[in-house]
Amino acid sequence: MTPTEIDALLHRLHSCDTPTVCNAIEVAQGQRGFDGFTHQSPVWAGDPNARIIGFARTAKIAGNTPPSDPADDIRARRMAYFKAMSQGPRPGVAVIEDMDGNAAFGAWWGEVHAQVHKQVFGLGGAVTNGVLRDLGDMPEGFPALAGSIGPSHGFVHVREVGTPVKIFGMAVNDGDLIHADRHGAVCVPADVMPHLNAALDRLFASEAIVLDPLKEGPVDFETFTELWAQFEKART
Repeated sequence: MTPTEIDALLHRLHSCDTPTVCNAIEVAQGQRGFDGFTHQSPVWAGDPNARIIGFARTAKIAGNTPPSDPADDIRARRMAYFKAMSQGPRPGVAVIEDMDGNAAFGAWWGEVHAQVHKQVFGLGGAVTNGVLRDLGDMPEGFPALAGSIGPSHGFVHVREVGTPVKIFGMAVNDGDLIHADRHGAVCVPADVMPHLNAALDRLFASEAIVLDPLKEGPVDFETFTELWAQFEKART
């Protein structure tokens, strides 16, 4: 895709919720069964109608137990993380796997890190299976999708930078296109990106078969069955 085509796609995706993007991916692939999305119910912090859209900057963290590496190594890895977050394609999204999984209690995301990732690194949000805190102090315009809410940072520290991660079953490589909102997140396959705009057009056209008449008012069951038959022929 050309830069202009990518910009146009990203602009359009801001008008779509994440369920719509999941449906459009199936339209582009011509079948159901795509599973590159979060499979659990995450916590959403931000405007209910906001979206997180951008290219993933990946890392892994842990925080339930103290790190065993020398302090200098821990600091060096943290700075390598910060440098990686400041680089890469834009718009960017921090996609951070907490290796403690569902047992995680150390919050990497709070007021300080959110402000730094927004104001210094220019990222548009965070997607993580880890812990979020400082809900009243998160910066405006930096929504976060997280695994849970907790009060403490525990022993949280960076373990890996730029490696593949998995967030609630969603596999993400550094640089992948992410779309997230209060429903969850989806990783757009690279081979789908060039076809996603056309897939959205087809998806909206098929949904309009049923939705447009209903916007005019109630329909009887006979009319509904006719509309649904047309819809089933058009849908994926």
